[in-house]
Amino acid sequence: MTFGDVSVRGRALDLRGSTVPTDALTAAVTAAATPGAAPPHRPRVRVDCEPAGPVHAHVNRIPPAPSFALYDALVAAARSTGHVPPSARRLERARSALVAASSAPDAVDLSSAKRRVAETGSRERRLAERVATLRGRLEAFREVGTDTTAVERELAETAGALTDVETERIAAEQRLAQAERAARSARDHRQRRLRLADRVENLRRRARHELVTAAFDEFVAALAALPGDGAVGNDPASYEGDPTTAALAVARLARVDAPLVLSADRFGSPAEAATRLDAPVIRV
Repeated sequence: MTFGDVSVRGRALDLRGSTVPTDALTAAVTAAATPGAAPPHRPRVRVDCEPAGPVHAHVNRIPPAPSFALYDALVAAARSTGHVPPSARRLERARSALVAASSAPDAVDLSSAKRRVAETGSRERRLAERVATLRGRLEAFREVGTDTTAVERELAETAGALTDVETERIAAEQRLAQAERAARSARDHRQRRLRLADRVENLRRRARHELVTAAFDEFVAALAALPGDGAVGNDPASYEGDPTTAALAVARLARVDAPLVLSADRFGSPAEAATRLDAPVIRV
């Protein structure tokens, strides 16, 4: 670790009494332990350390942040030791199926196709009525011997227009039928996505529960082996004690490669803390 002109090395560092800002130190550990992280400017504190495991976000500083959640920390601790929940493969398949289903269209707009059918149908009815009127007029003219040339011409033009509109209406109805099939398909896909999303969430909760179950006995043992007041019943929700003791127990059972910034006065020395937590420690 480097701060200004001061540089120190070791698995158990004691920075009590130094001027190193604790927040800056914690941020430097997090940045150094995060693969690919590149600070925008040269940090005041620089830490060279191993990459952080999934549990480090929960116990990187002890006492932990007010947002510390024991259940989440135990999930991360189990993952840090390489535990794979029994439902992991089902969860992976469900997630893959959800990704595949997400490529389908969310919805199909039927409004324009319906409007086109309605418009052509209305034009067809008006032209059909006009054709009927002209045919009646043509018959009447023929009965009285009146010249029918103009009526015949208008009738032929109107009948031709009617034929064209009938063709348009049929084509519009076919396009609407296709759009309705596509809409039903999209609705089916949407319902499938919802079912898959529910399955993914249920399996995710199950996997987290399996991870916590896998880590729980070691957590109970760690509580008993560490200083502090902490007791637990049959599950993490029954934990009674302060967050610091819980965070220390999580750190002890997990694999922690990046340093823990420890300001809790629970151990005789940083070396003892590093030994009992089996993790690198920076005491502040």
